[in-house]
Amino acid sequence: MDFSYSDEQKLIKEQVEKFVQNDYSFETRNKILEMDEGFDRSVWQQFAELGWLGVPFSEEDGGFGGGAIETSLVMEAFGNGMVLEPYLSTIVLSGNALAFAGSSEQKAELLAGIIGGELLMSVAYAEAKSGYNLANVGTSATKAGDAYTVSGEKVVVLGGASADKLIVSARTSGGNSDEDGISLFVVDAKAAGVEVRGYKTMDGGRAANISFNDAPAELLGEEGKGFAVLDRVIDYGIVAASAQALGEMNSSFQKTLAYMKTREQFGKAIGSFQVIQHRMVDMFTHVESSRSMLIMSSMKVASSDAVERKKAVSGAKVYIGDAARAVAQDAVQLHGGIGMTEELDIGHYFRRLTLFCGIFGSKGYHLRRFADQG
Repeated sequence: MDFSYSDEQKLIKEQVEKFVQNDYSFETRNKILEMDEGFDRSVWQQFAELGWLGVPFSEEDGGFGGGAIETSLVMEAFGNGMVLEPYLSTIVLSGNALAFAGSSEQKAELLAGIIGGELLMSVAYAEAKSGYNLANVGTSATKAGDAYTVSGEKVVVLGGASADKLIVSARTSGGNSDEDGISLFVVDAKAAGVEVRGYKTMDGGRAANISFNDAPAELLGEEGKGFAVLDRVIDYGIVAASAQALGEMNSSFQKTLAYMKTREQFGKAIGSFQVIQHRMVDMFTHVESSRSMLIMSSMKVASSDAVERKKAVSGAKVYIGDAARAVAQDAVQLHGGIGMTEELDIGHYFRRLTLFCGIFGSKGYHLRRFADQG
């Protein structure tokens, strides 16, 4: 099987890598980090002009015609520079939810707005008592005539504080943890009955807890059949986050390797010591084996076989999560005390990789999910 990239995929990869290298330095990122929203809307508009916001979507929907592999190329390059703009929440999660379940009218309005850079969206699905169970939904939706309202509270909504619209999971029927009876709704983030409380996450990103009190909502997809869509969307999110983590791992390795060649002890570069060389080999192995797992999951996340998709995604999440933790810890330890200072990027990569280990499900959760597929 040929795993080489096509000319179009190579072009995307080279474009994004060049942007990160030339226009998104660590110093630039730190300035963006201090902005009110935690990202730069002018940079986001630049992404739109370059066509990167349309990468995962079909040409029929106004996109590039790519998929999970192309998205992974973008996210890996973004990981190299720890890019802060809300690509995961708006493009990968919200955009795919619209692409998978939206009506032609919803796609024409919302997906076109996302691709054009005018609209920011987030998916609000997690609740305080739900853990990682997507079917544990306490938020409820009520129908009156042809109109819906939703009530409840969602937590850790990625990019939620800056979102113009939200895609919300709410129960229209069934018991509290039933997969059937969950519906997806589009809710205006500034509508009456919506309260958004934003905050910074451990890695400097932004999230929000959001309350809904009879907030007006528009149905997305078929009523009561939203779980399968949400489950698929989150798997795409896991693959994209894994690609971002791979970029962060690779940068951590490359920067540590460069430091080992210049840092001296006993009159010699510490990279000349055999024990250090062994640890660098371990870091390199973690990075490259994770790349193989990412390619596999990027190919299988689009499978029509839900069991195959879930096993591939959960297996990759566990493997890359273990590798991410090992690389992050080695990078900090080999840098010594300076590795945890705010002035050096290594500590920032460490926090990003540590957060990745828990996003969209812990190691234990994904091991159980893998085993449950039989």
